[in-house]
Amino acid sequence: MLKIAYHEIYNHPLPDNHRFPMMKYDLLPQQLLHEGTCVEANFFTPEIPNNKHFFSVHTPEYFFDLLNITLSKRDERKVGFPLTEQLVAREMIIADGTMKATHYALENGIAMNIAGGTHHAFSDRGEGFCLLNDQAVAAKYLQQQKLANKILIVDLDVHQGNGTAEIFSNDDSVFTFSMHGKSNYPFHKEQSDLDIPLENNTSDNEFLSVLKKTLPELIKTEQPDFIFYQSGVDILASDKLGKLSLSLEGCKERDRFVLQTCYDEEIPVVCSMGGGYSEDLKIIVEAHANTYRLAQEIYF
Repeated sequence: MLKIAYHEIYNHPLPDNHRFPMMKYDLLPQQLLHEGTCVEANFFTPEIPNNKHFFSVHTPEYFFDLLNITLSKRDERKVGFPLTEQLVAREMIIADGTMKATHYALENGIAMNIAGGTHHAFSDRGEGFCLLNDQAVAAKYLQQQKLANKILIVDLDVHQGNGTAEIFSNDDSVFTFSMHGKSNYPFHKEQSDLDIPLENNTSDNEFLSVLKKTLPELIKTEQPDFIFYQSGVDILASDKLGKLSLSLEGCKERDRFVLQTCYDEEIPVVCSMGGGYSEDLKIIVEAHANTYRLAQEIYF
């Protein structure tokens, strides 16, 4: 059975007119249940994990600044959310969802997190709506539990996974691959193990052609025994914060190719949803829902 991390805390209250579409975290599971893609048993509830899990990725100074709500105003502005105890708890619970999902992926081939993909969280700071890097935390958790050796992070959000790249810049056991908009935030890019910057208005065919050439070769070369997939849907032409031009169908084909490749290669994968900022919430939810529909179709 497909197992999916979800907690009601994911939909965090924000000031009026905030540009982050928090409602998607409630609307997505509702849609999956309504259409019958999922049933209640598919979902599991993550919790606040032990602090120790964060110290393999984040500096104690930064982590305790979050915990004690003592970040500077400048650092809080970079995050883009008002810093509260509930927000920090939310980020910790998201990371627990991704950690727990790894066990389900080892069992079933795939598992998912309704939230996560917080790839702008660095070892010592947060940026771009990201405080704690859930996939980085889960990658080190897997290794510490001796459940995986070589890990591949496939980040196909429109924004470069700059925090993830920084965290693993001196760690050969985790390979970071980011394919993103060249002209998109972050304007100063970090160096992933493999970066593929795409020109503005990149279409379905161009995007998929590059991905299909790159991912199988990367798996062949790196031989990962676990994959984390950041499946942001801000690659859509309708996205307010993205500069690529993929259609809903192109975004779906991206997910199909990644998941089918993981399935065919028998490499467990955990998907975190990443970004999506289209004006119409229905488009965001539909694009994310496609990832779940494909997981059910390919694996179950």
